[in-house]
Amino acid sequence: MTVAQIGIVVSIVIYLAGMLFVGFAASRKTKDVGDFYLGGRKLGPFVTAMSAEASDMSSYLLMGVPGLAYFSGIADAGWTAFGLAVGTYLNWLFVAKRLRKYTAGIEAITLPEYFKKRFGDKHNVTLLLGAITIIVFFIPYTASGFAACGKLFGQLFGVNYQLAMIVSAIIIVGYTTTGGFLAASQTDFIQSIVMTFALIVVLVYGVMNAGGMGAVIENAQNLKGFFEISATHSNVTGEALPYGIFNKITMFCWGLGYFGMPHILLRFMAIEDPNKLKLSRRVASVWVVISLGIATFLGVVGRAMTEVGALDSLIEDPTSSSKAETLIVVLADHISKNGFGYALIAGLIIAGILASTMSTADSQLIAASSAVSENIVQDVFGVKLSEVTAMLTARITLVVVAVLGVVIAWDSTSSVFNIVSFAWAGFGAVFGPAMIMSLFWKRSNKYGIAAGMISGMAMVFIWKYLVRPMGGVWDLYELAPAFLVALIVIVVVSLITPAPEKEITDKFDEVISTL
Repeated sequence: MTVAQIGIVVSIVIYLAGMLFVGFAASRKTKDVGDFYLGGRKLGPFVTAMSAEASDMSSYLLMGVPGLAYFSGIADAGWTAFGLAVGTYLNWLFVAKRLRKYTAGIEAITLPEYFKKRFGDKHNVTLLLGAITIIVFFIPYTASGFAACGKLFGQLFGVNYQLAMIVSAIIIVGYTTTGGFLAASQTDFIQSIVMTFALIVVLVYGVMNAGGMGAVIENAQNLKGFFEISATHSNVTGEALPYGIFNKITMFCWGLGYFGMPHILLRFMAIEDPNKLKLSRRVASVWVVISLGIATFLGVVGRAMTEVGALDSLIEDPTSSSKAETLIVVLADHISKNGFGYALIAGLIIAGILASTMSTADSQLIAASSAVSENIVQDVFGVKLSEVTAMLTARITLVVVAVLGVVIAWDSTSSVFNIVSFAWAGFGAVFGPAMIMSLFWKRSNKYGIAAGMISGMAMVFIWKYLVRPMGGVWDLYELAPAFLVALIVIVVVSLITPAPEKEITDKFDEVISTL
C-alpha cells in the first residue's frame, strides 16, 4: 500500500471503531423492544434533528447529488435540492409534533402500528400494508448504500466491488443489531458532523484546484445549459436541452417524499420533549439547505476541474451519471497524494461517505426489523414472543434485509441516485398521503387509508414502468402522480364508507387539543 492509502485506512479504521463502540455502549441502555425500536423516546432536540437529517441524507448527498450536477448541470440537482429543503421544513412544521403526541397517546412504537391504532383497525389491514411497504422499499434503499460503499472502495483501493459491499454490510449490521435505535441515532448525530466536514473540505480543495471561484463559474457558463435552472447540458451533443415546467415539478416533488419516510418519522416519535421540536426544526432545516447547496455546487466545481485539466473526465457513458457519482471519492484520492497528513484528512472525507451510507442504512434496518418482528410476526400472525425472542427476531431480520440489499446492488454499474429515487417514491406515495390525512382529517377512516396505500404503491410501479417510458409530458417522476392519486383515493373512499367510530374521533380531538 502507498503512504496515501495507509493514511486513508487509518482514518477509516478509527472512525469505524468509534461507531462500533457507540453501538456497544448504546446496547447497555437497550433493555426492551421499545428501546430497540424507539430509544425509549429519550432523544434530545439536537440528536433528533441531526440524526433525522443524517438518516435522510444517504449516499445521494455526497455521491448522487454531486454526480448528477457534474453530469448535466445544476437544474436536475438544484430543483431536487430545493424540493428536499422545502419538504424537510414542512415535515418538521406540520407532522413532527402531531405524530409525537399521537403515537405517545396511543402507545405506538412503529409506523404500521400507528396506523392500526389510529384507525382502530382490528383486522390489521393497514398494519400489514404498512409493514409490507417498509420491507419492499427498504431493501432497495439499503442496497443503494451498499452500492455506494462498493464504488467507494473499488475506486480508492481497487478492492472488489462485491467484497466491499459485504464488509460494509457487516459493519452496519454489527452496531445496529447491538444497540438498536439508540445506537443508530447517536451514531447518526456524529455522522452528520463528519458528512459536513467532508463536503466543506472537498469543496474548498476543488475550487482552489479549478483556478478559483471565478474560473469555476466561467467554465460552468461555457457549457451550454450547464449553469441554468431551465436547461441541462447534453454530454452526447454538447448542446443545451430544455428543462421545462414538468421537469421542475417532477424534481421539486421529491419533497413530498418526506411525509412518508419511516426512518425520519421515527425520529419525530422518539424525541423526549415534543415542545423542543421547534429547535429541532430550525437546526434540521438550516443543515439541509447548507449541505444540499454545497453538494450541488460540488458537482459544478468538479466539472470545472475536468474542463481545466485538473481532473480526468468522470463521464464514461454520455447517457449515465453512474461514474460521475464517484466525484467526491476521486477528489479525496487527489487530496491524499499531498502527504500523510492530507491522507488522514482524505480518510475523514471517505469516512463522511461511509457516514452518509451508514446513517441511512442503520435506520432503515431498524424500521424493517420492526415491521417483521412486531407487526407481521406478532400482530398479523398472532405469535406471542417474549422480549428476548422478539429482540432475536428483530436482529435476524436485520441480517436478512442486509443480505437481500447486497444481492440487489450486486451489479457495480447500478446508480445510487436511481435506486434511491424509486424507493423514495414508494414510501412517499404509500405513507405520505396516509400520514397527512391521519393527522389533519378527522373524517378519514381505515378503509380510505388502506385504499390510499394500495393505490399509491400500485401507481408508483404503473407510472415508472408503463406511463413514464412514453416520454413527453408523461416523463414525470413517479412520486408526484402516485402521491396525488393516493390522496384522492383516501378522500373518496373515506367519504363513501362508514365514518370512524366515536372512540376514534374523540381520541383525535384529545390529541389535537394538546398541541
